Amino acid sequence: MSQPLAARLRPRNLNEFVGQTHLVGDDRPLRKILELKAISSMIFWGPPGVGKTTLAKILARQTGHEFVELSAVSAGKADIRKIVEDSRRQRQLSEDYAAPVLFLDEIHRFNKAQQDFLLPFVEDGTLVLIGATTENPSFNIISPLLSRTRVYLLKNLNDEEMLAVLARAIKLLKKENKLAKLTVVKEAREWLLRFADGDARQLLTIIEHAVELYQNLSLSSLKNALQSQHLRYDKHGEEHYNTISAFIKSMRASDADAAVYYLARMVEAGEDPLFIARRMVIFASEDIGMAQPTALVVANAVFQACQTIGYPECAINLAHGVVYLATAKKDRRAYDALRSAQADIKQHGNLPVPLVLRNPVTSLMEKQGYGKGYEMYPANQSLLPEKLKQKQYFKKIKK
Repeated sequence: MSQPLAARLRPRNLNEFVGQTHLVGDDRPLRKILELKAISSMIFWGPPGVGKTTLAKILARQTGHEFVELSAVSAGKADIRKIVEDSRRQRQLSEDYAAPVLFLDEIHRFNKAQQDFLLPFVEDGTLVLIGATTENPSFNIISPLLSRTRVYLLKNLNDEEMLAVLARAIKLLKKENKLAKLTVVKEAREWLLRFADGDARQLLTIIEHAVELYQNLSLSSLKNALQSQHLRYDKHGEEHYNTISAFIKSMRASDADAAVYYLARMVEAGEDPLFIARRMVIFASEDIGMAQPTALVVANAVFQACQTIGYPECAINLAHGVVYLATAKKDRRAYDALRSAQADIKQHGNLPVPLVLRNPVTSLMEKQGYGKGYEMYPANQSLLPEKLKQKQYFKKIKK
C-alpha cells in the first residue's frame, strides 16, 4: 500500500473518531464547533498519536474550509506568505470564500520571529490557524498568538479506545491482505497496549509491520517486527515522547543507570536541554517531594545552568541532576494531595469557607460570626469546609 495504515484508517468524521470524548462528545466544544460551523484559531496540545491531525482535517472539511498542512520543522515565512497570497486572491474572486485552515504541526518549532510573522494573518482572519504541539504552549508560543487561540488538551487513548482502534485496523488488514483468520491473542494484545502506551499511531505502525513481514499478529511476530525497525530518536516525532517517558520512569524507579542512558540518547540527538531540565523540575516535586525537598533546589539549579551555559557543557549539569533525582528517596504525597483536593473541587465546587477563617472586616460580619474562635496555631482542628471535615489529603506516614 502506498499510504501507511494510520493514514488509510484515518477517520473522516467525529462519529468514526476514537478518543478525546472530553472534546468531541455530545455538547463538547469541538462537536459544537462543527454543529455551528464556527471554526476559529486553536492549538491542540497533546502526545503523539492521539488524533491532532485527524481532528484538524475533520474540522476543516466539515466547516467548509480548505485544509493546508505544514510542518514547523521544515516550513518558513515563504510558505506562510504563499498561503496568505492565495487566500487573498481567492477572497477577491469570491466574497463567500472561507479562509483556509492552516494546520501547523510542531508549532512550537517556529521561533519568535516566525510566530510574529504569522500573528497578523491570524488576527485579521486571513488564516484559521490550528497548531499542534507536544510541548506546553505556555513555554513555546508567544503570548499575543496564544491569546488569539483556544488551547485544547488532548490525552493518551485509554485501553478501551486503543482496542477499538486495533479492532478497526485488523478488519482493514484482513480485507487488504486476504487474511481471514488474522487475530491477536490476549497475550499479544496486552503487550501491544503496554508498548503503544496510548499512542494509536504507534500501535498501527507495529501491527502493519508485523502483518507485512509475518502475515500474523502473534506475540513473537510483533516483537520481531519491532526489532527489525531501525533504532531511532526523532526529536520532532514520537520517539521524542517515548524517550522522555522512559527517562522519567527510570528516575521514578531509582534506576540511575537507565536514567543516564536515556538522558544520553536525548543529548546525542540534540534535544533541547531546557526541555529535559523542565521535566526534572516537575519530577522533583511530583515524585520526590517531601522525602528530599532539596531536590527542587537542585533541579532548578540544573535548569538555570542549562540556560546560562548551553551545550555541550550543560550535559554535565543534566547528568549531575539526573543521578541526584534518581537516587533520592521518593514521596508523592504532596502531588497526590493536590490531585485529591482538585477532584473534590470538581465534585463539590467552591464550598463555603468556614466562618472561623473569614475576616470580620465589618461589624456586621463580626456579628454573623466571621472569625469567631480563630486561633493562630489550632491543635487538632480541621479548617476544611464542613462537607470535607474528615478529609485528609496529605497522608501522614504511619510510625
